[in-house]
Formats: sequence, structure tokens, C-alpha cells
Amino acid sequence: MFRKNRLPELLAPAGDMECLYAAVAAGADAIYVGGKRFGARAFAKNFDMDELALAVRYCHLNGVKLYVTLNTLIEDKEMAEAVEYAAELYRIGIDALIVADPGVIAAIRRYVPDLELHASTQMSVHNSLGVTEAARLGVRRVVVARELSLENITSVVESSPCEIEVFLHGALCVCHSGQCLFSSMVGGRSGNRGECAQPCRLPFNGGKYILSLKDLSLANHIKELIESGVASLKIEGRMKSPDYVYAVTSIYRRLLDENRPANANENEILRRAFSRGGFTDGYFIGKTDRGMTGIRSESDKQDSKSLATVDIQPKKHRVTATVCIRLGRPAEMTITDGTKRVTVFGQIPQIAENAPLTADSVRSRLAKMGNTLLLLSPDDIELTLDENINLPPSALNALRRDAAELFESSSRELEAVKYSPLEGERGVQSLTTAQFFSEDSFLEASRHGLFKQELDIAFLPHTASVESIKTAGGVFLPPVVMDNEIDELTEQLKNLRENGIMYALVSNISQIGLAKSLGFRLIGDFRLNVTNGESALVYHNMGVEHLILSPELTLPKARDIGGGLITYGRIPLMITERCFIGENFGCDRCNKAALTDRKGEKFPMMRLWKHRNIIFNSIPTYMGDRQSELRAHRIESEHFIFSVESARDIINVLGAISEGMPLSDRVRRVGRR
Repeated sequence: MFRKNRLPELLAPAGDMECLYAAVAAGADAIYVGGKRFGARAFAKNFDMDELALAVRYCHLNGVKLYVTLNTLIEDKEMAEAVEYAAELYRIGIDALIVADPGVIAAIRRYVPDLELHASTQMSVHNSLGVTEAARLGVRRVVVARELSLENITSVVESSPCEIEVFLHGALCVCHSGQCLFSSMVGGRSGNRGECAQPCRLPFNGGKYILSLKDLSLANHIKELIESGVASLKIEGRMKSPDYVYAVTSIYRRLLDENRPANANENEILRRAFSRGGFTDGYFIGKTDRGMTGIRSESDKQDSKSLATVDIQPKKHRVTATVCIRLGRPAEMTITDGTKRVTVFGQIPQIAENAPLTADSVRSRLAKMGNTLLLLSPDDIELTLDENINLPPSALNALRRDAAELFESSSRELEAVKYSPLEGERGVQSLTTAQFFSEDSFLEASRHGLFKQELDIAFLPHTASVESIKTAGGVFLPPVVMDNEIDELTEQLKNLRENGIMYALVSNISQIGLAKSLGFRLIGDFRLNVTNGESALVYHNMGVEHLILSPELTLPKARDIGGGLITYGRIPLMITERCFIGENFGCDRCNKAALTDRKGEKFPMMRLWKHRNIIFNSIPTYMGDRQSELRAHRIESEHFIFSVESARDIINVLGAISEGMPLSDRVRRVGRR
């Protein structure tokens, strides 16, 4: 589906009202902001509800749309507040809500059905299959992954049932959005909850900034973006200053209007606004290499200080008025800007006893728009005034105030929302599963016969041999599959299904329809980020029989959702599009490389399909010796992840779990509160 307008929407960020004024002045078509809760930038200033209401009025008076983020994962105890928050945002007139959690989408669709929803990049949609599934959930727009090339962007747009938004400029996460657990598992600050500590910006392996990416800039690809048919181009930067917002937005406004790439001077202004050793377009052009790496140097910081300072005051919106004050009729005032028109009525004037109203005094009082966003000159008031009549000043003030409030208002009516969770079947409750990244370790360990006793289903990569996957019982799909890779994966899965493989471990919304259409029974991986019962129900209704819940949940939070928890394994922390193993360690170190942080912690790395990389936690999660605690929290299903373990390690771990014994090495525990 191609966009309706000639040009894609230019979508700018705003972390506060000053940035919002700057974005409007710079020519943004739309602005996205965050409220005080549920946004993926929890440490930005963000907007309270009064500021959001003002932002809506200001944007709409200037012909600009306003979107609000609600794009964090939501827990069950927060769902009522999130839905009520969405309802209040609808009432004040926002144009769309940016969301990431399928459960939140379902709940909002139930209670605020007319609120437009956009799927955040945190939803991890990276192909046309994912866009289709997101659209079925009820979103009008999908923000696709930053890692898409122009080829894949164009492919997604051409087959999409909804609008497509892509990132145009700003910071890049090294991990696919919505799939990063590094900050959460290591630092206790969840990126999926808006609290990312950015461990990717820190040095590894003796002071090397291996994971730190340069910022994105597609300023040299404007023509291709316009021709691709994307509906919206998004500038990242809700933590940035008004100077940054104005400089970057104004340049892209000019480039879009003139349908051209940036010149040297414009690229230099963008670099000075904010840079990490320059910019990258690596994902867009399909060249993912060490040239994308960059850090913010002292020189970069000094250059940003030289950026022109802007002091943009809110712009008043010019209107004209028609006023009729006649004896025996309610006073009447109409305000218009040539497009919008509102009319209000006030008190009925009386015959004057001493000092009748004069035209000048009426025009002067009605033109005093004060703290409103409107500008009305006395000369722009067309007045009909009977002679020898009077209205008290308070009545004229009320007439003006009512007219201004009605003209500025974008408010909508919605009955009070009282949220209650949907009841429904959430899938199989008792199942023990395991994911094996190494086919060889699996085969060697399986000869000892422990799998029959300890596991209901084991999952191997789809690239393993058919015979090995038959032994395991299930296949796990790669977490990232671009449009130009779907056909190859589909053929491989067809072959597995024809050879009797029954179970598929799906890790992305895009995989559900594909695997289901091929006849697989579906198990939902932890990468689906299920943190509430609404999401569990959504996935069950899509055909997922059993869910492995988010490892960010504590035992009490997981208790009532229904599904399994990872009770053994090194949690995968990142999925990267780049092959950092090949770049930094050499291809002969494939599946034997590790990142070492400043504290000496080692994070194993493995290569996935198409040379993507996966980074695992430095220590495994283990709950094998706490079975009674799991059962006390109604956790009946468990999932194990075996990544870099040898066959002997696997046998020892399964044996310890079987006997309820602790492991000798350091482990991470699932939280108790």
C-alpha cells in the first residue's frame, strides 16, 4: 500500500514543549512525544496530561499531527492504567498512539476502538508477513525495523495492507529493537520498559567499542525513500535539544520538498547537530560492516556546542471573528481561520441604563486572547451591535473564552473506561521444552537417553539435518527473516514438515501465520515478549499452543499469565544484523567468540542464519533446585536453553534438574518479586 500524499510525512521528535515548538517551526508534518509513563524513553522530560492537551491544540492549530508513545511492555497490574491512559489521550484529541505490546493493542481496540494505533519498532516487525499480522491486530501503521535495506523496505511497502514508517535519522540500536535484554539482564534496567542503560556504548575486549554504532542518516537517499512509497519518515531524538530538533527537521523538510539529497553544507550541519564519528547508511544500502562503528568523541561534543541556538516562542494562530450582539437575542461569536469555524452563544444583552456598549470597547475586549494560542486583531472583528444596549464585562469575557476554547479544542467524547481482563484459554499449561543451538552437542548428549525423561520437546535450528530435528521433535525458526529470505526459509520448513516434524518454536509475529499454514503446531518463544495475560490470549487466538514468557518477569508476575519460564540457560541478550564475530575474531572463531566487559565478564557469541549474531548472558539462569518455589507460583512449564554447553555440560545440567540439585557455578535466579 503506497502513501496517499505526494511526499512521505516528516515525523519529528519532541521531549518537551520547547522541542515541540521547534519541530513545528522547522516544518514537521507530525510530532511524536511521550507521556510520563509507558514510553520507551523513560528518562526524557516527557509530557504530563496538561502539557499533552496543550501540545495537541498547538499542533492541530498549525496543521501538524501529534502521536504519543505507549510502546513499552505492560504487566498485568498496569493494564487498567494503560487503557485508561489511552482513553484520556483519545479524549484530548491525539492523532495516534504508538504501541508495541499485542495485549495492549487488543485491550485498547476493545475500549477505545476509534483511536488510531501505530506498531512501534519495538514490536520487531521486519518483513511483510509481520506487517500483515500487525495489521490484523488493528494497527493502521507499522514502524519497521531499522535494519531493513531499501530492497526490503520497498518489498514490504508494495505488499502492505497498512502504512509503513521508517527511521530517517538518529541513534541506532545495535540489537534488533524489542529483542535486547542486555540492559535488563545485566544492569537491571529494562530497555523494553524504557530504561535502557546503553551497555552497547561501553567498551569490550580491552577498550574496544565493538558494539557502538554511528547514528543513522539517510539524507543522501531522499529520492529513493520518496519513490519507495513509505508513508512516514521518522527522526529519532526525544532526548535531544530544541536546537537539534530544529536543525535536523528543517534540513529534512527542505530535502523532501526539493526531492534531492543533502549537499555538503547540509550534511555538515547534521553532523554538528549530533554525531558519533559521522553517520552510517549501512543497513539501508545493505553494507553491514565495521564502517558502521562509531563513538561520540570530544570533538563531536564540541562541534555540537557550535550549533546555532534557537529560541522559538509558540506561534499565535491568526483568526477572524464575526460577532452579533442584539437586543433580545443571545450574544453570538464566530471564530474562523478560513478552514475551521466555530460559533458560541452567550448572555442576552439588556437595555443600557447609563453607559451602553460601543463598537470599539466590544472589539477591544473580545480581541484580548490572553494565554490562548489565538491571535485576533480588533480590526478583524466584524461586529453587529444594537444601539443603547449593554452586557457586563464578565459576559463578554465568557463569550470570548468559550469561543477560543472551542476553536482550540480537539477533544472527543468517550464514556468512562472500566477495564477488566478477558477470560479465555491461553494454551497448554504444562510442558517442558529445550532449545539447542548446537546440533552436535544435542546429538552427543541425546545418546545418553535423558531427553526422553526430562523433555517433552527439543528444538534445533532449521538448518540442522532432518534426522537430527526428527530426534529432537521440533524446529526453531530464526528470530530475524527479511523479505528476500522468506522464500528460502519457507522451502526449508516445507521439507521439514513433509518429513514429519510437528512442532515449531516461533519467535516473531511474522512467523506465526507462515508456520501455521505449513501445518506446524506452534510454541511461542520468549522473544514474543509476553508480559501480560492479554498478550497470551492474543497469541493463543493466533494459533500458538504454548508460550514461553518473557525472562524479564519475576515469579509473581508470571504466576497468573499461563505459560513457561526459562529455568535454565544463558539468556540471549542481543540479536545483531552485523557479523561481529567475523569482523573482530575471524570466521574460524565462529561459535567460539565472546565479548569481555570492563569487569571481566564474558558474553559468548554465536552465528545465526545469514551471519547474524547472537550474544548470550555471561552466566546462566538456573531454577532447577527451586522446583517447590516454581510450583508455589503455579509455574508448571519450564524451558531450557543450551547454547555453548558441551554434551557433558548438558547431561550434568539435566541430571541436576532431575534431582533438584544446585549447580556448582555462578547462576542467575528468576526474581521473587
